[in-house]
Amino acid sequence: MAEREVFSLFPTPVMRVAQAISPEQVQALREGLMDQAALANHLSGELQHTRILGADDHPELLQDLARRVGPHVVEMGRLLFGEQLRWGIKEMWLNAMSTGGRQAVHNHANCFVSGVLYLSDCDASANTVFMRNLGGRDFVFANTHGGAEVGPFNADKWIGPQPEAGDLVLFPSYLQHEVPLNRGGPRVTLAFNAIPERLDAWGYAISFSS
Repeated sequence: MAEREVFSLFPTPVMRVAQAISPEQVQALREGLMDQAALANHLSGELQHTRILGADDHPELLQDLARRVGPHVVEMGRLLFGEQLRWGIKEMWLNAMSTGGRQAVHNHANCFVSGVLYLSDCDASANTVFMRNLGGRDFVFANTHGGAEVGPFNADKWIGPQPEAGDLVLFPSYLQHEVPLNRGGPRVTLAFNAIPERLDAWGYAISFSS
C-alpha cells in the first residue's frame, strides 16, 4: 500500500498561555479598571468597555502588564514574521460582560498581533470563537450535514481550550472572532493590540512609531 502523508499548509497560529499572570495580578487589574468600564457596546446592552487605554493610563499597572505579556507577543511575532522583532502594545481596553451579553464578529485594524487576557473564568457558552474569513479561497460548494466529520481543514469555526482567569490568548489581528451569548456569570477580559518596531521586505522597511 502506498504511504500516505497529510500535512498543514499555511496554518494560522493561535497561542494560548496558561496563567500568564498571577491571581494577585488579575485582582489588581480588576480593581484598577472595572469601575471605568462605562461605555456600552452598541449591539449588546450587557457588554461594557473602558475607553482605549494607553501607556500613560495607570502607568504602574499597565506597564507592568506589558512587561509580563511582552515576551509572549515577541514569540507570536516570530511565528508570523520569522524574526524576533521589538514589539510594543499599542492600546488596551477592558471588557465587562454580564449574563446575556455577546460580542459580534469582528477583527482588529491597524495592528498585527491581538490578545485577550482573561480576568475571570469564562463560561463555556461565552468562549471566544475564531472563524474562517468570509470569501476567498473556499470551494463554492460545501458538504455540511450531521454525518460529515469536521476537522481543521473544513471547519468554519474554532473554539479554544476553556480559559481561566489569568490565561492569555494571542492571534493575528486579521483573524475574525466573536463571543457568543453568555449563559454564565460575569466575564471580564482585557484586550490589546500590538505592533512591531518595523518590518523589512528586502530593504524596503516600514517603521511604526509607538
